[in-house]
Amino acid sequence: MTNLNLKILFVALLSGIALVLGGCQSLNNKTDDSLYQQLGEREGIANVVEDLLYLIVDDDRINQQFKGMDVAQFHHNLTDQLCELSGGPCTYTGREMRELHSDMAITNTQFNALAENLILAMEQNDIPTGAQNRLIKQLLPLYPDIRNL
Repeated sequence: MTNLNLKILFVALLSGIALVLGGCQSLNNKTDDSLYQQLGEREGIANVVEDLLYLIVDDDRINQQFKGMDVAQFHHNLTDQLCELSGGPCTYTGREMRELHSDMAITNTQFNALAENLILAMEQNDIPTGAQNRLIKQLLPLYPDIRNL
């Protein structure tokens, strides 16, 4: 075989391996649980939200923003919102983010503190890191409405 034929064979083998590995990856993605399932469905999401509420109360960076709120309503709405964003069968019926946060003057520090607490709550509930990242990715488009940019 010539060098050119060996190079062609080598490229063909590498391409074949890449296709096989890519096919395995696609197969894994198809059998991978949905984000909603990875979060523990509605019950798991509700547990995360409950733990988040405890973290908020203990966090002096943000707890003042939540004074006087209806805790049960907040829990219900946030659970529905995260459930819907994660692909679950829930429907968020609360107010729009821009309207809800319009008078709060939320700082970047406060926004980041809430995100940090959400991650801690997910860790406390053994949510896989990949699922945490996927949920955060779903929440990022809400940032301009929450910060009223």
